[in-house]
Amino acid sequence: MEMRTCGKSGIEISPMGIGCWSYGGGDYWGPQAQSDVTAVANAALDAGINFFDTAEGYNNGRSEEALAVALKDRRHEAIIGTKVSRPDPTTIREHCEASLQRLQTDYVDIYMIHWPDDEIAIEESMAELTRLQEDGLIRAIGVSNFGVEQLTAALNTGASIAVNQLCYNLLSRAIEPELLPLCREQNVGILGYMPLLQGILTGQYKSADEIPPVHSRFRHFRDDREQASHGEEGAEEEMFETLEAIREISEAEQIPMSRLAIAWAMARPGITCMLVGTRNINELTQNLHVIEYTPSADVIESLDTITAPLLEQMGANPDYFTGARIH
Repeated sequence: MEMRTCGKSGIEISPMGIGCWSYGGGDYWGPQAQSDVTAVANAALDAGINFFDTAEGYNNGRSEEALAVALKDRRHEAIIGTKVSRPDPTTIREHCEASLQRLQTDYVDIYMIHWPDDEIAIEESMAELTRLQEDGLIRAIGVSNFGVEQLTAALNTGASIAVNQLCYNLLSRAIEPELLPLCREQNVGILGYMPLLQGILTGQYKSADEIPPVHSRFRHFRDDREQASHGEEGAEEEMFETLEAIREISEAEQIPMSRLAIAWAMARPGITCMLVGTRNINELTQNLHVIEYTPSADVIESLDTITAPLLEQMGANPDYFTGARIH
């Protein structure tokens, strides 16, 4: 499998990575068997997938613990990314060391700020992350969910930022007008997450009413939905019209919509890796089929065209959750 380099870090990762949010089990995703986690990690490594993305905030650290068990004896083959929830410079080292303990490793390959915090000076956060890098606790510094202003401020500190992890899929293209070009210009790799928008791009839902509240908190949906906090009208009708158009292309290509959606995202210029939540071997097998499929230029152009109106309607705000946290 081809490898892609994360910015200036020299770290090479596979174009598809394993999203580990469900690992360890929790309220959001429900139970997760350790045997499945271990099987997925080993099969992924055997298939050439080397990047595993987790966070201290995923299931209160249980995701990191489950990943450690799964990678036992194969840590040297894996690239691990994890995240600190709050970039407080007085506690980052403590949180990093706690993650290292849970991951049962001496270092993290990519250590990211999970969400920007405008109440904390980014200069201080980056200075402490740089010290962690100099001390060998982390190999590279990353950020997650940073917008144009926030990423620019972080880069202006002089810290070497390897990646920015961002929501990206056929229905969520807000990074394209401004943020993706900035990342490419500054040689910051993009780790895309939610390529299927938590199952919506599998085509299993025919209307907004079928989607569980926990998966309908994005600003695509009305703000009066349970768990929504974005304060916008949403674009439910337009989204499902777009989904039907995507379905037609997937049927013409004779592949599942999910495979088409992930392949499209992986093929985009500037995308270093797409993270795919993978809970068991069956899901991994389906995801590996993506690597075997390369959409033609005509298919990519068609997908770009049919999803462009939704992008235009929703705009270039990459915060699909609160509507205001990223800027």
